[in-house]
Amino acid sequence: MTREPRQFARNLRKTLTSAEDVLWQALRGRRFHRLKFRRQVPFLNYTVDFLCVERKLIVEIDGKQHEWYAEYDSRRTKEIEHHGFKVIRFTNYDVMNDLESVLLRIAEAAVPPAASLPHPWPLSHSGEGKGA
Repeated sequence: MTREPRQFARNLRKTLTSAEDVLWQALRGRRFHRLKFRRQVPFLNYTVDFLCVERKLIVEIDGKQHEWYAEYDSRRTKEIEHHGFKVIRFTNYDVMNDLESVLLRIAEAAVPPAASLPHPWPLSHSGEGKGA
């Protein structure tokens, strides 16, 4: 990784927006469902707001300027998702005025795919749901 993207990410970490700071306080230090989130992380050719590698989840907080960059954001999201990560986006307004709903959506997005979870009991094909 070159120094430039890392330095850019460092500078962003020092100058979080109010909404990013509010969300970071909820996510940092494994406070949120014991998941490890990092903030302002260089990823591919971008710097993403919040990254949970364990669940392959990226959370982006968009200010008003993102309305002007909708096409760019769409291409960026497609490229990131092509690498197997899920991207979810919120506005500054969402975070500042309805943090509970934002956290609920992040929790839903962070649920691992059912295919990767072991079944808690062996499946039986005969006598399903019937007593012996």
